[in-house]
Amino acid sequence: MSIVKINVLTVPAEQREVLEQRFASRAGAVEGSDGFEWFELLRPVEGTDQYLVYTRWRSEEDFQNWMNGSMKAAHQGGGEGGERPKPAASGSTLWSFEVVQQASPK
Repeated sequence: MSIVKINVLTVPAEQREVLEQRFASRAGAVEGSDGFEWFELLRPVEGTDQYLVYTRWRSEEDFQNWMNGSMKAAHQGGGEGGERPKPAASGSTLWSFEVVQQASPK
C-alpha cells in the first residue's frame, strides 16, 4: 500500500497568505512525479499555527526520488536578484505513515 508524508509547517499569522500563495503558484510541481498519488494543503481552523502538507506516494523510494530531484531543485532556486525569498514557515517537521487500511465512498 501507499505511504503518507505530512509536513507540519509552523506559520505565523502574518505569513499565512504568503504560504498559501506560494503553494498556489507551485500548482503542478509535484503532480507529474513518478509514484505521486495525492496532495492537500490543510489550513488550521483554530487552536494552532500549524499547516499540514499532506502527500501520498506509491512507495518510500518514489518519495525519496522526488525529494532528491525536482523538490530539491525547486527549493534551491533564487527569487528576483538571485536571492531566495524569506521562508513563510518558522518551523517544519516531517511525519511518515504507511497506509494499512483505506476506504472510499460507495
